[in-house]
Amino acid sequence: MAHILLTEDDDAVRTFVRRALEIDGHQVTSAGDGGTALEILREGGRFDLLVSDIMMPVMDGIALALNAARDHPDLPILLMTGFADQRERASELEAIVRDVLPKPFSLAEIRRAVAAALCPPAQERLAG
Repeated sequence: MAHILLTEDDDAVRTFVRRALEIDGHQVTSAGDGGTALEILREGGRFDLLVSDIMMPVMDGIALALNAARDHPDLPILLMTGFADQRERASELEAIVRDVLPKPFSLAEIRRAVAAALCPPAQERLAG
């Protein structure tokens, strides 16, 4: 299964998402803000997916996604948000973000979104 970096400042949501991903056998490393997540990535952690909230202190999910995509261009990114305006901001990142999952979401929805984000894009599947 995948090694996932989960970035979420809300303890309850972070715990819920972590448990949802662990149900599917994924290994999850958690961070409470984008700055901490970026440090984890820079320390050389190998991840198969970055799942991040957009609205967070220190560094928001969009800044994290931009930095992660620059330093780890092959790392798939899935963003989460409960704010429509943030979802619109993230839509400008279509080239680097696989999806933006609206909050609140169910256990099944987060599991499906992660499974889809872990699949290579159609052009990669066709080329391979």
